[in-house]
Order: sequence, then structure tokens, then C-alpha cells
Amino acid sequence: MNSSAYQELHTVRDLLRYTVSQFNAAKLSFGHGSDNAWDEAVYLLLHVLHLPLDTLDPFLDARVLPEEREKFLNLVARRLDERVPAAYLTGEAWLQGHRFVVDPRVIIPRSPISELLAEQLSPWVTDPDAVDYVLDLCTGSGCLAVLAALAFPGAQVDAVDLSEHALEVADQNIELLGVDGRVTTHRSDLFDQLPDCQYNVIVCNPPYVNSHAMESLPPEYRHEPTQALAGGPDGMDLVRRIVRDAPRFMAPEGILVLEIGNEYENFINAFPELDPVWLSTENAEDQILMLTREQLQEPMAS
Repeated sequence: MNSSAYQELHTVRDLLRYTVSQFNAAKLSFGHGSDNAWDEAVYLLLHVLHLPLDTLDPFLDARVLPEEREKFLNLVARRLDERVPAAYLTGEAWLQGHRFVVDPRVIIPRSPISELLAEQLSPWVTDPDAVDYVLDLCTGSGCLAVLAALAFPGAQVDAVDLSEHALEVADQNIELLGVDGRVTTHRSDLFDQLPDCQYNVIVCNPPYVNSHAMESLPPEYRHEPTQALAGGPDGMDLVRRIVRDAPRFMAPEGILVLEIGNEYENFINAFPELDPVWLSTENAEDQILMLTREQLQEPMAS
């Protein structure tokens, strides 16, 4: 579309129609906060116009200024040409109603574990006020650690990642969400550099994408750090270490909540002796599992 044709885009409605058409024609991949072209176009435009993200209708026929149009269309061009996820274009991602800062040092917050934390892991945690210590392994942006601190107001939360760059982003979000007194970041290769602690709750969204799936990832996902996605030949490289080492860091009644994405079959094959509880969320039936310390210790004892 040439610059003179851009002049025909006068209103919010015009820009949205054009953008949705372009996104659909380009067959973009979604999944970093939205799952369709319309929602992503709306988000990007409302962000650029500094309008409330949940209020579109009153502004549909509002005219945009030339500089607003140019700024928005520049973002659209990058989304189309470079396949950059929207969250990296805006520098933010929203999860459970909270805004997190993001950049390519971390994967974009989207874990369905966030839905479970919003419900305080009910019914598996019977008394949220009794949770003293929470661990978020592979914390990335720190989003789950922050949500855990909000879910369990009496808890101290440790947020762990191997990447110093990721922890820099996590520290920003911990401060942004006002939980810097209760969430502490640690650089550690999973449990290896952690001091002894008995955690009531461990949550973990580890790298779990198997090698074959890594090779066929859409371009959008290739903008994210490979280290945060790749889980080895069957996706279970880090999961094996987590399952092995977690019991030493769990309180007697502690639980491990672990995300494995689309690797259900690989998990079952890797751990035939385990019988986890599979936790359902709005869009996930077999992507998050829960194990108790007792369940994790049984195979080691046999």
C-alpha cells in the first residue's frame, strides 16, 4: 500500500479493517497474548492511541491524526515484515489483568498456570494464608512469581532463572507490581544454586518444546530466547531434573505445579511411574500437572 493510499485511512475503524485484512493475508501466527488478527489489531491500535484496552466501541468512528496513523502503521509494518510478536513491539504483555514489561530477553507471558494462581490453586491449596514459601522455577519475566505473591499474601517468593538477562526483566516487573519486598530473584540452574528451603508451592513453566517442534516453530516464536523454549529431543531434558530434585525442596505437604505444553505423550513416556493430577484451564486440559512430594518420592524409594 503506497503512502497516498494510506491517506484514505481516516478513522479507527478504517485502520482496524485494513490491519485485520493485512494480518489475515500474511497468515501471521498468534498466541502471544491474542489468538486472532482482530484482537491483535485492536490491541496495537488502542496501545498506540493511549486509549483503554477494554474500550473500543466509542472510538471506532473517531478520526486519527496523521502522526498517530503513521506510528500505528509503522508498527503494523514491523509485525508483517519481521513477524515480531505484538508484545515485543509495545514492550508490554497483559496477564490476569496485570501489565508486565517484556522484551526479547524473555518469552512473552502467557502461561495458563496464571489462571490457576488467580484462583489461589484451589482446591489443592486449602489455606492460601498458610503458604509461607513459593518457588517459581524458570521465572523468565517474573510474571508467575508476581502472581504467586499476589495469590498468597503471606508468602515469600523466590524467582529463579539461569539467564541474568531474564532476571533483569523480572526485577523490573517485581518492582512495577509492588511486590519487591516479598519476591526475590536468584540466578540458578534450576535447583543447583538454591539454598535449602521447604517450599509449600513450586510452580514451573520450563523449556519443554521438543527438538522436532522447535524446527517447525512459526517465525514469531523464533524472536523469543531459544534457551527458554527448547527442551531437548523429547522436551523432557529439564523436566527430568525438576522431577528428580524437587522433593528435596518441598514441604511435607508441598505441591509441584508444572507446565508441559503439548508434550503430554512425551511426559507419559518419560515418567510412566508417575500419576499426576492434570489441571484444567480455559484452554488447556493436559498441559499442566500437579504432583505432591509424596508422589515424587515414591518412585525414588522403589
